Amino acid sequence: MTTPSTHEPLDALLRRMPKAELHIHIEGSLEPELIFKLAQRNGVALKYGSVEALRTAYAFSDLQSFLDIYYAGASVLLKEEDFFDMAWAYFERAAADNVVHAELFFDPQTHTERGVSFETVVRGLHHACQRAHQELGISSRLIMCFLRHLSEEDAFKTLEQALPWRQYFVGVGLDSSERGHPPSKFERVFAKCRELGLHIVAHAGEEGPPAYIEEALDLLKAERIDHGVRCVEKPELVQRLARERVPLTVCPLSNVKLCVFKHLGEHNIATLLQQGLVVTVNSDDPAYFGGYLNQNFVELFEALPQLGAREAYQLALNSFEASFVDQATKDGWKRQLDAVFGAAL
Repeated sequence: MTTPSTHEPLDALLRRMPKAELHIHIEGSLEPELIFKLAQRNGVALKYGSVEALRTAYAFSDLQSFLDIYYAGASVLLKEEDFFDMAWAYFERAAADNVVHAELFFDPQTHTERGVSFETVVRGLHHACQRAHQELGISSRLIMCFLRHLSEEDAFKTLEQALPWRQYFVGVGLDSSERGHPPSKFERVFAKCRELGLHIVAHAGEEGPPAYIEEALDLLKAERIDHGVRCVEKPELVQRLARERVPLTVCPLSNVKLCVFKHLGEHNIATLLQQGLVVTVNSDDPAYFGGYLNQNFVELFEALPQLGAREAYQLALNSFEASFVDQATKDGWKRQLDAVFGAAL
């Protein structure tokens, strides 16, 4: 156990500590300025007349109202270099936030249904991952997500398209509109993904009920739950998540922006930590939700004064534990984290 340094202001410690980001939709990092740049480059007409007008539209009442704008923004992504530019912009921000590892979600169906090939998407993202490792020292993984508002048949087609590029991604996830689209809808395609040796994650318990978390665990065999904050509505589920050390990739600013909580002071992440869950902090769709990873940490800790340096250390450590990398790499990151927080007791 380490003893946190008491000489450094907490917000500086939060910014400086090494951390992993495990819940980032790369299409959700597409800033309005880059949307307009790519629209101009590709001759795509946008509904909004300026960067400011687009940013003003980022007032969401729920997940669906966000997704409507999110998919419209993705329409400017047409070429391999567009996907590279989007991911590279994220990696530069991640490096500034002392992110040492990022596991990026990408939504191929958002692009293939517009006539963009899977190859175009994954090659652009992969090249950005390679450059981020070489130039910024950030390791990364790609996780392909299925859109849950579409059919399982469509997910199977996407998996088939993805197989020639299997070496470029390590896992599959489930995202998009949660209400009315339970994990059970995709049980067969996730079984196939497990046969292929892919890691399994799933969005559950954001807007959907605790039962969706249980379905993701029992039917999809999810190794991580993305969001999962509604688990508190079922105490035995909280106990199970703690006992089985199932990580939750929590996204504080996103939860407020999409009205899961009215404000950060209501967030239940402190409770989840106290109950022994492997909770992590992430930015989700940072271009739309008001902040990248450090912003999530700083605003969360400002809103919840019961969180201090020990909780910061635990959250960063959890992000390493929950990542899809080998133990030796995780141990190396832990040594970096210990060096920031002070000497071991």
